Amino acid sequence: MIALAKFVHIAAIAVWAAGVVSLPGLYVQRAHVEDRDALLRLQRLVRFAYIAVISPAAFLAVMTGTALIFLRQTFEPWFAMKLAFVGVLAVLHVLTGLVVIRLFREGEIYPVWRFVTATVLSGGVVMAIFFVVLAKPAMDLAVVDVLAEPGGLGRLYGEFSPWRKP
Repeated sequence: MIALAKFVHIAAIAVWAAGVVSLPGLYVQRAHVEDRDALLRLQRLVRFAYIAVISPAAFLAVMTGTALIFLRQTFEPWFAMKLAFVGVLAVLHVLTGLVVIRLFREGEIYPVWRFVTATVLSGGVVMAIFFVVLAKPAMDLAVVDVLAEPGGLGRLYGEFSPWRKP
């Protein structure tokens, strides 16, 4: 059961990560398309990739990852860092979807600087996730210890908040 969940999780992550990293490459092609039929084909390809391939892979990766949390009982500091990077990848996924919505309007293009930035940023997040998962670095995070104790979140809030609690 665990082996199957891991296999599906890793396969879904591979598709999700590859999609988020590669979609900006399709977006930048928008500037080079002049024919209306070619533009519609590019739009269909991008929408299909995002809606039918990448988003279901993201959902499957998150669902199998959640199942693996309970099957493997992974509660270590490196795992919290991995989840933070996965959250960043999810935000990039949503931002990528917003680009799909507006990119194919009349006169819109995807600048090369944005392509480079999006590709480097998403590739960096994916590499960070892989590094944390494979290296499992030892971390001593006081925040994780505080969150594990009863009332720790309230104490942490009190230390960082400039306002008094009511």
